[in-house]
Amino acid sequence: MSPTFGLSMASSTIPSPASSSSFRRTTRCSLLARNSIKPPFLPLNPKDPFLSKLASVAATSPEKLLNRPVNSDTPPYLDLFESPTLMATPATVERSVSYNEHRPRRPPPDLPSLLLHGRIVYLGMPLVPAVTELIIAELMYLQWMDPKEPIYLYINSTGTTRDDGESVGMETEGFAIYDAMMQLKNEIHTVGVGAAIGHACLLLAAGAKGKRFMMPHAKAMIQQPRVPSSGLMTGSDVLIRAKEVIVNKDTLVSLFAKHTENPVEAVAQVMRRPFYMDSTKAKEFGVIDKILWRGQEKIMADAAPPEAWDKNAGIKAIDAI
Repeated sequence: MSPTFGLSMASSTIPSPASSSSFRRTTRCSLLARNSIKPPFLPLNPKDPFLSKLASVAATSPEKLLNRPVNSDTPPYLDLFESPTLMATPATVERSVSYNEHRPRRPPPDLPSLLLHGRIVYLGMPLVPAVTELIIAELMYLQWMDPKEPIYLYINSTGTTRDDGESVGMETEGFAIYDAMMQLKNEIHTVGVGAAIGHACLLLAAGAKGKRFMMPHAKAMIQQPRVPSSGLMTGSDVLIRAKEVIVNKDTLVSLFAKHTENPVEAVAQVMRRPFYMDSTKAKEFGVIDKILWRGQEKIMADAAPPEAWDKNAGIKAIDAI
């Protein structure tokens, strides 16, 4: 056998790279047709336009599904559509401000958002930076929503200390909320629920005059600012902090005297030690203007004194002999 003949035989039997892919596709299609094997289909949903189109293409011309390009920028099977629309337009959510339906159209927001929708700001934690940031942001947001409608500030906080007296925040946290309240255009109605201690009591007293309320069994307390823990501080640093605490105390005394309309000396005297007040004593001291009794105040005011009851009942008082 000559070398030329062997070379020509080799070149005639070995397929070229261009024709190998077409050869494999032809062989696969012929095997499927010979054995009557249908390509596997996805479970068909009659209401799904994509699967319906895919099933019709597979039934009429399965080679379109089998002969897919190996490297393509188009996602699989999308080229079967002239203008692919896999999904309808996003579902339109019905907007509703009511969340008391049996099946709401959308998930309800969190509870603070619902309170904010009613122009209620609830202070229920000690005054730490995260709480101060949230309260000020809510106040500013409500003023932006409507600068004329009042804002209702519910207070149940131990101020910058915990219930055991340990400091958890700087005094500036309370002053920051106070300054924000004074800068707002809105009238702020304050309501004391639970406890209003230290700076929280200042915020309660800083409400609009005549619009400062307190629940019947709530407590208020004013006290001197406390020096934070100074374990590893030098003596000079401790002295600097002590001076700052005295400055904060004088500021608190002047602010309490302003909002309660008491003399500065009287406020400074009661602040020497923790001064607790129930709702009645807080009203007498000038921290609040009214106790929320849900109408009981008017009922008690309209009630006749004991002497009038005795007179109406025909009972005569007998003087002691």
